[in-house]
Amino acid sequence: MSRRVSRSGPRWFRSGLRWKVSIAIAAVSALVAVALSLVVHNAARVSMLNMSRDVMDERVVAAQKSFEKTGIAQFGAKINDARLPTALKKATAKDQRATYLQDSGSGAPEVWASVPLPDGRTLSVHERFEDRFEVLKDLDRALIIGSVSVVLGGIALGVLIGDQLSRRLRKAAMAARKLAEGDSEVRVREAIGGRVRDETDDLARAVDGMAEALQQRLEAERRVTADIAHELRTPVTGLLTAAELLPPGRPTELVRDRAQAMRTLVEDVLEVARLDGFAERAELQEIDLAEFVVRRVRVAAPDATVTVLRDAHVSTDPRRLERILGNLLANAARHGKPPFEVTVEGRVLRVRDHGPGFPETLLKDGPSRFRTGSKDRAGKGHGLGLTIAAGQARVLGARLTFRNAEPLAEGREGAVAVLWLPESAPTNTGSFPVIHVPD
Repeated sequence: MSRRVSRSGPRWFRSGLRWKVSIAIAAVSALVAVALSLVVHNAARVSMLNMSRDVMDERVVAAQKSFEKTGIAQFGAKINDARLPTALKKATAKDQRATYLQDSGSGAPEVWASVPLPDGRTLSVHERFEDRFEVLKDLDRALIIGSVSVVLGGIALGVLIGDQLSRRLRKAAMAARKLAEGDSEVRVREAIGGRVRDETDDLARAVDGMAEALQQRLEAERRVTADIAHELRTPVTGLLTAAELLPPGRPTELVRDRAQAMRTLVEDVLEVARLDGFAERAELQEIDLAEFVVRRVRVAAPDATVTVLRDAHVSTDPRRLERILGNLLANAARHGKPPFEVTVEGRVLRVRDHGPGFPETLLKDGPSRFRTGSKDRAGKGHGLGLTIAAGQARVLGARLTFRNAEPLAEGREGAVAVLWLPESAPTNTGSFPVIHVPD
């Protein structure tokens, strides 16, 4: 079985709303946690360094007093230490007491303190506060753990908030899709539910308002179209009756042909108006699909060939199915070229011709009333046949698709219409059911 391969553009990465919200909250949490950690770390380190200076300053003062009384350097003090930093030597030369930090940026710094003695010598002490700066390492570990906890908490909160918002938007999208399929009873605001008032509620109310306005406008247009077509019925019928009374001849044949074409157009417009009202319902019967198709094709298009690959018993409306099949065959005969082929494969019907194929506008947008397609099809028909077929398929709960076959020869691709009959009865609104497509 051939399968239609859809040619779409490049696939862009698509991520859910909840993950976007989670990533955003996690990123903000991480930035805040890192910034606060750096501020706390630097503030704690500066505070410890200042405390170390104060401690060493107090120690050198105490050592100075003890040395002046006893003449012995105590508290780890040294006289004229050869390793004394240059900055302290300069301060001593100016008769100043001073402290100095040798900080490499990693680990505990070495803190110096010096004071000049009356005899010109220098008393100095120095020490590394390893135990004090171990506290800073513990603080860093606590900050790291806290930052990770904040980020994970932000992700969890983002997932929770994003999931709730995403769920409401998905419900809104599903309700809007049902509205597009013709279910006029659906309301987006009722579908999303919830007591929280947010932008999603505003969007839902706007969509509901737009849907109601469009439905009213479409209903008004449908009624006008139906009224006009109904009013035309009587004079067109009278015109046909009068044409039958004309004497035989070519002018009479032209009048009858145009009058019959006008009558067909009026009937088609009335049928389209009824289908647009979504009030049509299928009268289901059990039929043998292959036998039904063979008999109908034999009458509607004797030149067409019917191929039965697999038969099936279906529950459908025979009158509407016959209408769909007749319109597809008429469209193939009007716009395509022979040979015409009808294939039955289970619940799937295919009608193919070997002409120029469907126009790109129809393949892209679907059938549209009073639009006959490309220039090759100009002047043939009124563009209602496929529109009626698609509307009747919707009433049956079936799906009608259009594509062009791969070219067998130059200019002879062929148009292929595929009707997928449902496995269950159509829905109340005539919307499309889920149809399993065999591989």
